[in-house]
Amino acid sequence: DDWSVEIIDQTKLPFAFEIVELRTLEDAAHAIKSMQVRGAPLIGATAAYGVALALRADPSDEGLERACATLAATRPTAINLRWALDEMQKAIRNLKREDRIAAAYKRAAEICDEDVETCRKIGEHGLGIIKSHAEKKKGETVNILTHCNAGWLACVDWGTALAPIYQAYDAGIKVHVYVDETRPRNQGASLTAYELGAHGVPHTLIADNTGGHLMQKKLVDL
Repeated sequence: DDWSVEIIDQTKLPFAFEIVELRTLEDAAHAIKSMQVRGAPLIGATAAYGVALALRADPSDEGLERACATLAATRPTAINLRWALDEMQKAIRNLKREDRIAAAYKRAAEICDEDVETCRKIGEHGLGIIKSHAEKKKGETVNILTHCNAGWLACVDWGTALAPIYQAYDAGIKVHVYVDETRPRNQGASLTAYELGAHGVPHTLIADNTGGHLMQKKLVDL
């Protein structure tokens, strides 16, 4: 319909892939608070679109302030959340009411596109590090330990810490990932393992404490 926002409900993964439609400020706030979306970059992107949805109902200064206050309260520790809300306010606050909704959707889309490019660059730079380890190991598998989820589910695309792994795998470098389950929310077990499996990246799901054992036995390269 050109205005509602669709998200993947991450609370249902890995058992079901479900799309949820956000149509109001309250929907966006609930998505962040309930962790249907999580990961700092994705929280920022969702909050930006939450402002756009809010302005459809009330494009006044008061509406903008209420939207930002409501969204800021959902995850006060998320840096990208506060940053995205500041960006939205800068883009909108000096505009006439009738121009605000279009400007809000435009800036929210830009925030998403900028995040994809940032993550792609993280992957590009990190690829060099994995490549140098692969050369040292003379083509043997590079073993990488991860914690929590830092892939495309935490962002808009690519991911942060997983971006170099995807790019290395796509470049034909032999990688294997030890995935910490990440208690108590199981982002590693539910999300990182799901992502890597979908991409075809070899991985092993481990209990969190196993990471220390693997490093002690020199089985982790990165």
